[in-house]
Amino acid sequence: MSPDNPLPEFDLINRFFTRTTDDKGVVLGVGDDAAVLSAEPGTELVVATDVIVEQIHFPAYTPPHAVGHRALAVNLSDLAAMGAEPRWATLALSLPEADPAWVEQFATGFFALADAHNIALVGGDTVAGPLFASVTVHGVVPAGEAVLRSTASDGDGIYVTGCTGDAVAGRLCEGTNDNDHYLAARFLYPAPRVAQGRALRGVASAMIDVSDGLHADLTHMLSASGVGAELDINALPLSEELIASAGEREAATFALTGGDDYELCFTVPPEQEPALQSLSDSFDCPLTRIGTCTEDRAVNWREDGKLFAVPAGYSHFETEGAD
Repeated sequence: MSPDNPLPEFDLINRFFTRTTDDKGVVLGVGDDAAVLSAEPGTELVVATDVIVEQIHFPAYTPPHAVGHRALAVNLSDLAAMGAEPRWATLALSLPEADPAWVEQFATGFFALADAHNIALVGGDTVAGPLFASVTVHGVVPAGEAVLRSTASDGDGIYVTGCTGDAVAGRLCEGTNDNDHYLAARFLYPAPRVAQGRALRGVASAMIDVSDGLHADLTHMLSASGVGAELDINALPLSEELIASAGEREAATFALTGGDDYELCFTVPPEQEPALQSLSDSFDCPLTRIGTCTEDRAVNWREDGKLFAVPAGYSHFETEGAD
């Protein structure tokens, strides 16, 4: 960023981030020391915070519109995994320079996604520093109905929405053909599965979003639930674009370990399978069964009946992934 006319902090906030809202739960929004919010009786508040940092979570050349989208999308995915209805967000934005053109595009990407999910931005902060965005989202669920990671059981089916592996391939691809453009868009503009998460309340026994790779996140959920799994490599939902770009073997590796897909991985008890099948007809993304929970806490991926060794995946504190 190299602004011709850098803006003072309050001018930047007023120009790009102050908006009116008709959300009756917002008693007081942007403009004071803190927001004042009111949730409906009989609901519980679900709160999630994520940070995206330049060169760690997105390359330096990422368009600001996409950075704004991603900053909110990764948080909405956490709400989706709890079955929550998004309501409000706060934003902390660190900028090397207060470039109005960059901030305007960031805000456009952020609010396009916020408006699609009826979210009001109710506060936050801007500071000078390395480029990163930290968003906190607030959602609501009917009391006692949040879907947890820790409640899967032996015999539950294991499912995943959409296709995994596309996003990491999109970050690595060179953008030279239609497949690359599709995959790059999957990385730059992830689609949080908010509607699917809400629909799965009362059907899914446990759920998690896929941010660090399908195998790693699924293992977190299984560990929290005290169960293991038998899983089928051949059942992985791989997009045609990913297979065309990477080949089937590399596509499977990306799908298991790549991260940044923001799909939902969840478990369903046998008695809820008919309800899930009815729901799946209304989903705007594929739904794939990839395995079954087991009493044995081992997590076994198999290919044609033989054990498959999963390669190492993403770590928040590795630096080799930075561009």
